[in-house]
Amino acid sequence: MKPICFLLAASAALFFLLAGCSSEKPAPKPAAEAKPEAAPVQTVRVKFETSKGDFIVEVHPEWAPIGAKRFLDLVKDGYYTNARFFRVLPNYIAQFGLAAQPAMTRKWNRRIEDDPVVRTNAYGTLTFATAGPNARTAQLFINIRSNQVLDSQGFAPFAKVVEGMSVTEKFYSGYGEAPDQELITRRGNAYLSSQFPRLDFIKQATVL
Repeated sequence: MKPICFLLAASAALFFLLAGCSSEKPAPKPAAEAKPEAAPVQTVRVKFETSKGDFIVEVHPEWAPIGAKRFLDLVKDGYYTNARFFRVLPNYIAQFGLAAQPAMTRKWNRRIEDDPVVRTNAYGTLTFATAGPNARTAQLFINIRSNQVLDSQGFAPFAKVVEGMSVTEKFYSGYGEAPDQELITRRGNAYLSSQFPRLDFIKQATVL
Protein backbone atom coordinates (compact mmCIF):
# COMPACT_ATOMS: atom_id res chain seq x y z
CA MET A 1 0.00 0.00 0.00
CA LYS A 2 2.90 2.38 0.63
CA PRO A 3 3.93 2.62 -3.03
CA ILE A 4 0.36 3.59 -3.97
CA CYS A 5 0.21 6.29 -1.33
CA PHE A 6 3.57 7.58 -2.50
CA LEU A 7 2.37 7.82 -6.10
CA LEU A 8 -0.84 9.63 -5.13
CA ALA A 9 1.09 12.10 -2.99
CA ALA A 10 3.62 12.68 -5.74
CA SER A 11 0.87 13.25 -8.34
CA ALA A 12 -0.87 15.76 -6.10
CA ALA A 13 2.37 17.61 -5.48
CA LEU A 14 3.07 17.78 -9.23
CA PHE A 15 -0.45 19.14 -9.91
CA PHE A 16 -0.13 21.98 -7.41
CA LEU A 17 3.38 22.76 -8.64
CA LEU A 18 2.20 23.10 -12.23
CA ALA A 19 -0.84 25.11 -11.21
CA GLY A 20 1.27 27.52 -9.21
CA CYS A 21 3.77 28.05 -12.00
CA SER A 22 1.27 28.52 -14.82
CA SER A 23 2.23 31.48 -17.06
CA GLU A 24 -0.88 31.43 -19.23
CA LYS A 25 -1.93 34.97 -20.22
CA PRO A 26 -5.55 36.12 -20.74
CA ALA A 27 -6.70 36.04 -24.33
CA PRO A 28 -6.21 39.40 -26.08
CA LYS A 29 -9.33 41.47 -26.68
CA PRO A 30 -10.49 41.54 -30.28
CA ALA A 31 -9.43 44.69 -32.12
CA ALA A 32 -12.14 47.33 -32.41
CA GLU A 33 -13.73 47.51 -35.82
CA ALA A 34 -12.61 50.52 -37.81
CA LYS A 35 -15.35 53.10 -38.25
CA PRO A 36 -16.38 53.61 -41.85
CA GLU A 37 -15.17 56.90 -43.28
CA ALA A 38 -17.84 59.53 -43.84
CA ALA A 39 -18.80 59.94 -47.47
CA PRO A 40 -17.32 63.12 -48.95
CA VAL A 41 -19.77 65.95 -49.48
CA GLN A 42 -20.52 66.30 -53.18
CA THR A 43 -20.13 69.68 -54.80
CA VAL A 44 -22.63 70.72 -57.47
CA ARG A 45 -22.03 73.03 -60.41
CA VAL A 46 -24.57 75.49 -61.76
CA LYS A 47 -24.23 77.32 -65.07
CA PHE A 48 -25.55 80.84 -65.45
CA GLU A 49 -26.20 82.08 -68.97
CA THR A 50 -26.42 85.86 -68.88
CA SER A 51 -26.68 88.85 -71.19
CA LYS A 52 -22.92 89.37 -70.74
CA GLY A 53 -21.85 85.74 -71.15
CA ASP A 54 -21.73 82.56 -69.08
CA PHE A 55 -20.26 81.77 -65.70
CA ILE A 56 -20.26 78.63 -63.57
CA VAL A 57 -20.53 78.39 -59.81
CA GLU A 58 -19.56 75.44 -57.65
CA VAL A 59 -21.87 74.86 -54.71
CA HIS A 60 -20.29 73.57 -51.48
CA PRO A 61 -23.01 72.25 -49.14
CA GLU A 62 -20.47 71.82 -46.34
CA TRP A 63 -19.93 75.59 -46.26
CA ALA A 64 -23.59 76.47 -45.65
CA PRO A 65 -25.96 73.49 -46.04
CA ILE A 66 -29.23 75.36 -45.54
CA GLY A 67 -28.32 78.10 -48.02
CA ALA A 68 -26.92 75.61 -50.54
CA LYS A 69 -30.13 73.58 -50.52
CA ARG A 70 -32.33 76.65 -50.94
CA PHE A 71 -30.20 77.87 -53.85
CA LEU A 72 -30.37 74.54 -55.69
CA ASP A 73 -34.12 74.32 -55.12
CA LEU A 74 -34.53 77.79 -56.63
CA VAL A 75 -32.40 76.91 -59.66
CA LYS A 76 -34.34 73.69 -60.29
CA ASP A 77 -37.60 75.64 -60.16
CA GLY A 78 -36.38 78.14 -62.76
CA TYR A 79 -36.58 80.99 -60.28
CA TYR A 80 -33.68 82.97 -61.73
CA THR A 81 -34.76 82.86 -65.37
CA ASN A 82 -34.78 86.44 -66.72
CA ALA A 83 -33.96 87.89 -63.29
CA ARG A 84 -32.00 91.16 -63.39
CA PHE A 85 -28.75 92.07 -61.67
CA PHE A 86 -30.51 95.04 -60.10
CA ARG A 87 -27.83 96.18 -57.63
CA VAL A 88 -24.32 96.22 -59.04
CA LEU A 89 -21.78 98.21 -57.05
CA PRO A 90 -18.31 98.34 -58.66
CA ASN A 91 -15.53 96.71 -56.70
CA TYR A 92 -18.05 95.40 -54.16
CA ILE A 93 -20.98 93.14 -55.15
CA ALA A 94 -23.39 92.15 -57.91
CA GLN A 95 -26.81 91.43 -56.42
CA PHE A 96 -29.79 89.57 -57.91
CA GLY A 97 -32.59 87.30 -56.83
CA LEU A 98 -35.89 89.14 -57.23
CA ALA A 99 -37.72 87.11 -59.85
CA ALA A 100 -38.85 88.36 -63.25
CA GLN A 101 -42.45 87.53 -62.32
CA PRO A 102 -43.90 88.75 -59.00
CA ALA A 103 -45.76 85.46 -58.58
CA MET A 104 -42.45 83.60 -58.48
CA THR A 105 -41.02 86.02 -55.93
CA ARG A 106 -44.09 85.48 -53.73
CA LYS A 107 -43.86 81.70 -54.11
CA TRP A 108 -40.37 81.62 -52.63
CA ASN A 109 -40.84 84.35 -50.04
CA ARG A 110 -40.22 81.80 -47.29
CA ARG A 111 -37.42 82.54 -44.86
CA ILE A 112 -34.74 80.03 -43.99
CA GLU A 113 -32.54 79.84 -40.92
CA ASP A 114 -29.02 81.22 -40.97
CA ASP A 115 -25.97 79.03 -41.48
CA PRO A 116 -22.85 79.59 -39.37
CA VAL A 117 -20.18 81.49 -41.27
CA VAL A 118 -17.42 78.96 -41.88
CA ARG A 119 -16.06 80.43 -45.11
CA THR A 120 -14.96 83.99 -45.69
CA ASN A 121 -16.64 86.26 -48.25
CA ALA A 122 -13.71 85.97 -50.61
CA TYR A 123 -13.54 87.25 -54.17
CA GLY A 124 -15.94 85.25 -56.31
CA THR A 125 -18.04 83.70 -53.56
CA LEU A 126 -21.86 83.63 -53.60
CA THR A 127 -23.81 84.59 -50.49
CA PHE A 128 -27.46 85.18 -49.62
CA ALA A 129 -28.52 88.73 -48.94
CA THR A 130 -30.46 89.15 -45.74
CA ALA A 131 -32.64 91.69 -43.95
CA GLY A 132 -31.63 90.43 -40.50
CA PRO A 133 -31.25 87.16 -38.57
CA ASN A 134 -32.90 84.14 -40.20
CA ALA A 135 -34.32 86.27 -43.02
CA ARG A 136 -32.81 84.70 -46.14
CA THR A 137 -35.18 83.94 -49.02
CA ALA A 138 -33.87 84.14 -52.61
CA GLN A 139 -31.66 87.20 -53.07
CA LEU A 140 -27.97 86.57 -53.64
CA PHE A 141 -24.84 88.55 -54.29
CA ILE A 142 -21.52 87.74 -55.89
CA ASN A 143 -18.52 89.19 -54.12
CA ILE A 144 -16.58 90.98 -56.83
CA ARG A 145 -13.80 91.76 -54.40
CA SER A 146 -12.64 90.26 -51.10
CA ASN A 147 -15.30 91.24 -48.54
CA GLN A 148 -14.18 89.63 -45.28
CA VAL A 149 -15.82 92.49 -43.40
CA LEU A 150 -19.15 90.78 -44.11
CA ASP A 151 -18.19 87.60 -42.23
CA SER A 152 -18.86 89.06 -38.78
CA GLN A 153 -22.26 90.29 -39.98
CA GLY A 154 -23.54 86.74 -40.54
CA PHE A 155 -23.22 86.47 -44.31
CA ALA A 156 -22.38 82.83 -45.03
CA PRO A 157 -21.00 81.98 -48.50
CA PHE A 158 -22.20 78.69 -49.97
CA ALA A 159 -20.61 78.67 -53.45
CA LYS A 160 -17.90 80.18 -55.59
CA VAL A 161 -17.56 81.20 -59.22
CA VAL A 162 -15.10 78.76 -60.80
CA GLU A 163 -15.42 79.80 -64.44
CA GLY A 164 -16.25 83.13 -66.06
CA MET A 165 -15.62 85.44 -63.13
CA SER A 166 -14.68 88.17 -65.61
CA VAL A 167 -18.29 88.07 -66.85
CA THR A 168 -19.63 89.03 -63.43
CA GLU A 169 -17.40 92.10 -63.37
CA LYS A 170 -18.99 93.45 -66.55
CA PHE A 171 -22.60 93.68 -65.39
CA TYR A 172 -24.06 97.16 -65.91
CA SER A 173 -23.58 99.27 -62.79
CA GLY A 174 -24.72 102.69 -64.00
CA TYR A 175 -27.94 102.69 -61.99
CA GLY A 176 -26.22 102.11 -58.65
CA GLU A 177 -28.83 101.51 -55.96
CA ALA A 178 -31.62 103.37 -57.76
CA PRO A 179 -33.86 100.33 -58.54
CA ASP A 180 -36.50 100.08 -55.81
CA GLN A 181 -36.58 96.57 -54.38
CA GLU A 182 -40.15 96.91 -53.18
CA LEU A 183 -41.30 97.85 -56.68
CA ILE A 184 -39.30 94.98 -58.19
CA THR A 185 -41.02 92.64 -55.75
CA ARG A 186 -44.45 93.97 -56.69
CA ARG A 187 -44.00 94.46 -60.44
CA GLY A 188 -40.96 92.40 -61.47
CA ASN A 189 -39.47 93.00 -64.89
CA ALA A 190 -42.38 95.19 -65.95
CA TYR A 191 -40.94 97.85 -63.65
CA LEU A 192 -37.26 97.22 -64.36
CA SER A 193 -37.57 97.06 -68.14
CA SER A 194 -39.34 100.39 -68.30
CA GLN A 195 -37.19 102.26 -65.78
CA PHE A 196 -33.81 100.52 -65.97
CA PRO A 197 -33.54 98.95 -69.42
CA ARG A 198 -29.76 98.53 -69.39
CA LEU A 199 -29.64 96.10 -66.49
CA ASP A 200 -27.98 92.79 -67.32
CA PHE A 201 -29.95 89.63 -66.68
CA ILE A 202 -29.87 85.86 -66.34
CA LYS A 203 -31.17 83.99 -69.37
CA GLN A 204 -31.28 80.77 -67.41
CA ALA A 205 -29.51 78.91 -64.62
CA THR A 206 -29.14 75.14 -64.80
CA VAL A 207 -27.58 72.41 -62.67
CA LEU A 208 -24.79 70.67 -64.60
